[in-house]
Amino acid sequence: MRKALMLFAVLAVAPAFAQDDAAKPAGGGGEGGVRYSKTTNIDFEDDTIEGDLTKPDGEYIEARDKVKHSNLIRVREDFEDKVMQSVGEL
Repeated sequence: MRKALMLFAVLAVAPAFAQDDAAKPAGGGGEGGVRYSKTTNIDFEDDTIEGDLTKPDGEYIEARDKVKHSNLIRVREDFEDKVMQSVGEL
């Protein structure tokens, strides 16, 4: 039984080693031997191409003037009452 199992394993793996060397590309490039040129030339000589260049005519942006707000912070001129309160808390 063991010999039959080993024979089966060897025969199952054998097709993987049966690749033909002639199938490999002679150029040695990537897969399938595909080569790309460095530049691409597109010829529209026989075709008639018609079209319009479309772009926006312009934009009008209207911005309001800055709104003037009154200052919400009031500067105190006399701190004596606060100082006296803090002394009383000590």
